[in-house]
Amino acid sequence: MENVALIESFSEFKDDKLIDRVTLMAILEDVLRNALKKKYGDDDNFDIIINPDKGDLEIWRNRIVVADGEVEDENQEIELSEAQKIEPDFEVGEDVAEEVKLINLGRRSILALRQNLISKIHEHDNTNIYKQFKELEGEIYTAEVHHIRHRAIILLDDEGNEIILPKDRQIPSDFFRKGENVRGVIESVELKGSKPAIIMSRTSPLFLEKLFEQEIPEVFDGLITVKNVVRIPGEKAKVAVDSYDDRIDPVGACVGMKGSRIHGIVRELGNENIDVINYTNNIQLFITRALSPARVTSLKLDEENKRAEVLLKPEEVSKAIGRGGHNIRLAGRLTGYEIDVFREGAEEDVELTEFSDEIEEWIIQEFSKAGLDTAKSILEQDVDDLVKRTDLEEETIVEVIRILKEEFED
Repeated sequence: MENVALIESFSEFKDDKLIDRVTLMAILEDVLRNALKKKYGDDDNFDIIINPDKGDLEIWRNRIVVADGEVEDENQEIELSEAQKIEPDFEVGEDVAEEVKLINLGRRSILALRQNLISKIHEHDNTNIYKQFKELEGEIYTAEVHHIRHRAIILLDDEGNEIILPKDRQIPSDFFRKGENVRGVIESVELKGSKPAIIMSRTSPLFLEKLFEQEIPEVFDGLITVKNVVRIPGEKAKVAVDSYDDRIDPVGACVGMKGSRIHGIVRELGNENIDVINYTNNIQLFITRALSPARVTSLKLDEENKRAEVLLKPEEVSKAIGRGGHNIRLAGRLTGYEIDVFREGAEEDVELTEFSDEIEEWIIQEFSKAGLDTAKSILEQDVDDLVKRTDLEEETIVEVIRILKEEFED
């Protein structure tokens, strides 16, 4: 096969990959030099001339003419009689440039050369993809569902790049069909071998922050700053926002009239409940706001140990704790403080944990999740209400009430 025909064969890769012709030729020269080293032991005395416009190449082998029988290095030297077959007037000591046809390397070498070229092009392509997506880390990206697996969804973008959305980076309510577009944030990009592994996340707090940037113009323009985001994906989130312009109400601007602005974000996140809170450097006020919708009666701070004791009216406790303890957990993560909730009048009450010898731990935890962590907080409720507020059976609740009443009767 002539050099021109072979280079045209190689160039077909250019059409399938994001690689320009000049880069392709540079890769080709590198591959050719490796082939020459294997064939001749060294490539220092070879000139490779590549014409990217015409798509052809020439390989010239340079040797010094020596007297017959005095060749010590066949790659670097040529006998006078051999040199004169190329050009009759060559003399000892002169340089001889002889063109090498690729076909002379042998069929096996050409096949190996071709395979090496494919490998180098893929390596170059993967390096470019890695660099491209490394710059997109932390940004929202959209791709199409290509394949659904048990532990991950495989996505493809418009350029055919593979993006992985692992199961644990999906919102629990997420359900995708093949061909559907998915939005998420590029969480990480790593090279595994020579192939880039691009991981997308829909559970990252950064995804919610970037959605605020996309959907709320004041956040995009920098008039409102997102100070912190905490999430329990698919359940609840709290977002602290601030503005350096006193004329702007950051919470109102983010939520919009009747929730019009935040509605699209909530829908994207599988109806995740989003509390938007005004940020403040006053930590007591910040904790009070973070516990919304509960109304705090008083608050005591232990700044050294990052703890806060919050006193609430009995009817506010369940609001502060929230369903499954989500509200108080997120408030703690948002503010950086561990928050302990106390009920007004609790000094005459008894903590439910005091009954751990008679009431099983998992039952105590079920009551606690509903904001019922003292004896009186349970005794004040009707049995029917307790059944609705917890996942406990009626007979279990009746037995607990019996145990608690005995304590107070004693």
